[in-house]
Order: sequence, then C-alpha cells, then structure tokens
Amino acid sequence: MSDPSGARIPLSRTFVAAFAYNNPVAAQLLGLCPLLAVSNNVVNALGLSLASVFVIVCSNALISLARKNIPDISRLACFVLVIATFTTLASLLLEAFAFTLYERVALFVQLIVTNCMILGRAEAFASRQPLAPTFMDSLGTGLGFAVIMITLGATRELLSSGTLLTQSETLFGTDLTLQVLPNGVWPLAQFAPGAFIVIGVLLGLGTWLTERIRHRNFQPAAEDEH
Repeated sequence: MSDPSGARIPLSRTFVAAFAYNNPVAAQLLGLCPLLAVSNNVVNALGLSLASVFVIVCSNALISLARKNIPDISRLACFVLVIATFTTLASLLLEAFAFTLYERVALFVQLIVTNCMILGRAEAFASRQPLAPTFMDSLGTGLGFAVIMITLGATRELLSSGTLLTQSETLFGTDLTLQVLPNGVWPLAQFAPGAFIVIGVLLGLGTWLTERIRHRNFQPAAEDEH
C-alpha cells in the first residue's frame, strides 16, 4: 500500500490507523447497534467481539485475494455473500463451543453480515489492496471495535452490579467472577438508556484525551526572541 506521494506505507502504520485514528466506533460511529445491545457485561461483549474480529479478518482477506476476479457490477453482492459465509461459520463455532453464550448473543452474531463496519472496509480497502495491508487494516478495525465493546461492557457491568466477568463459565468453562464493588452504583447502566449515556461519556472522554495529547505533542515551539 502506498500514500499519494508513492511512498510505501508500513504495515504497522496501517494497523494503527485502523485501530485508533479510523476506529469504527470512536471515529466513525459504526456498529453501534450490537455494541449497545450486547455490551451489558464483559462476557457477552467478548463473545461478540471475537466473532466480529473473525468475520472481518477472514472475509476481507478473501475479498482481497479475489478482488481482481470480482466484477464491478456485482461486487457488493459478492462482498455480502463472503461476509455471510464467515458469519455463518462464526455462529456455528460459537454454538458448538459456547452454546449458553450463543443463546444470549445469537441474534447479533447473525446480524454481523449487515454490519456496515465490515462491509465498509471491504468496499473501501480490501477490494483495492493486496493481502498484507488488508489483513492489518482488518485486524486493526476489528480489535479497535473489540476494545471499545469490551470497555463498554466492563463499565456497564461494574456500574450496574459491582462485578466483572459474571457468567464467565459460558465462555471459559469456569467461574471467574470478580466482585470489585460491594454493590452496583448505577443499575440503569444495565439497560439501553444507560448504555447510550455510558458510551457517550466514554467517547467524549476519549475525544478530550486525544485532543489533549495531540495539542501537547504538536504545540508549536515558541519563537526565539531577538
């Protein structure tokens, strides 16, 4: 992958750009439906995050490899077909190895096929770039989405019940519940209105911190006095 000047962009830079600067949630506000619906605890958020990362990395890698053989007139239909294939595979794997968790998040796993985050990267990046940068872009996008989802799940679970990793046996096979606070401090965080408030506060805090860091790193040096 090259920038407009023709210089080759390092793969690490591609990953960082997808993970941080073009984060699908923080920067583009994509994939909010499953993010808000499933992130009521860490385990649910982690389950859907793993499925989403699997689908975006595998589907975009395949689209990149086949990009020269996909006709322009039907490219979106082909992209959806590839994404649907890996979504079905992710759903079957989750059903086979974590059935109790699958019962709670199955609907949103199946809706990964319509996630505009995945289709958007397939159209904007995977269909135009070779495998290596596509893999790094997809991995950065998926992990960026996962980090925010798991952070949101942890925050909501902690605020609503004072615990972390409740129902962890559905994914890990053993109970790893951590009692961090004696009781929840804000039960509303468990429900949809609380999810909107929490994600708004987290995104606002992230934007504020980003601007502070950017301002500190790029503040012009004082002119020399003569």
